[in-house]
Amino acid sequence: MLATWFVWGSTYLAIKFALVSFPPYFQMGTRFVVAGGLLFAWAHWVRKEPLPDLRQWRNALVVGTLMLGGGMGGTATAEQTIGSGLVVAFIASSPLSITLINRLFGVRPRRAEIIGTLVGFAGVLLLIQGAEFRASPRGLLAIASAVLCWGFGSVLSQRRLPLAPGSMGYASEMLCGAAVLMSLSWIRGEVPQLPPDPLALAAWAYLVVFGSLVAFNAYMVLLSRTTVAISSSYAFVNPIIALLLGVWLGGESISAGEWVAGGIVLCGVAIILWSRVRASTAA
Repeated sequence: MLATWFVWGSTYLAIKFALVSFPPYFQMGTRFVVAGGLLFAWAHWVRKEPLPDLRQWRNALVVGTLMLGGGMGGTATAEQTIGSGLVVAFIASSPLSITLINRLFGVRPRRAEIIGTLVGFAGVLLLIQGAEFRASPRGLLAIASAVLCWGFGSVLSQRRLPLAPGSMGYASEMLCGAAVLMSLSWIRGEVPQLPPDPLALAAWAYLVVFGSLVAFNAYMVLLSRTTVAISSSYAFVNPIIALLLGVWLGGESISAGEWVAGGIVLCGVAIILWSRVRASTAA
């Protein structure tokens, strides 16, 4: 959970730095080709995990298309016109979308989880009143689509489309998602800058190791072992990390109202975690 909170919170600024040399879908596709290939090789030849069967590859393709093709690709596209801190602040609405999607599968969240999600979402509504979102309808559409795709992929991986067991499942999802991302990059005619800017290359490498191999796998483990509220709680903490890094390293400006909205978002995650702790104590 700490990996999804703090490592993922830093990756959104890294995405923005990498965009200098690597277009959005090319950046994400190559990132997951490398990370997925390394994890696949380690799982198969070191841990001796069996290869996925055809059904598991199909599930990996569907989930990877949604979470990586739509979710990650849309996020990188949005960051071309919107600041990284505000992009990830919008992503804080993903727990609400996941909660609503889960209702289609008959899953009823706890009352406190609903309250926490709504409080966090209220903070997001305050954030999107900022000038950047109003000035970039294309960016807003991209990040809204990314949130919905990520939510559907997360729920389907839990409820209907199980991946192969262990690391092999996460590797197959990354490889399938990478294939979709690279296809979209080719269709869009994206061309990377060669030679790449040194900072962009370093940011891309950071995304491969920490964003994909560490944080993404941590999220998939959380999805398989805990509640949706806990596994998606990263979406409430990431905005604060991203806002701070955007101001400190990215030269982004954040208004007083956006800082207040960030505080409201943190209150939402506190309520959700309190609900989980109370439920565990009662059990």
